[in-house]
Amino acid sequence: MAACLTQVSGAEAANRSETAPTCVHYSTSWRYTFVTNTCDTTQHVTVEYNDGSTVPCRTAGPGDTVTFPGYGTGDNGVRAVLLCAAAPL
Repeated sequence: MAACLTQVSGAEAANRSETAPTCVHYSTSWRYTFVTNTCDTTQHVTVEYNDGSTVPCRTAGPGDTVTFPGYGTGDNGVRAVLLCAAAPL
């Protein structure tokens, strides 16, 4: 299954504040964090890590999975999956 990914800057991702809905799920390992959208609508998501670091916003259509960095060797776990603003077209 292919995912259409849209990225925005870290500054735009930092403006996020709302937790993703419960139909957005994630799993994480030291290398990757996979976020899967099981909602009926497209979701624009980012991952918040325990150290407060930001990553670009990505767009996941219904049924899509998008990939973010994992927690790494420093065990920087995922604090939350958050909604973010999509890049303008």
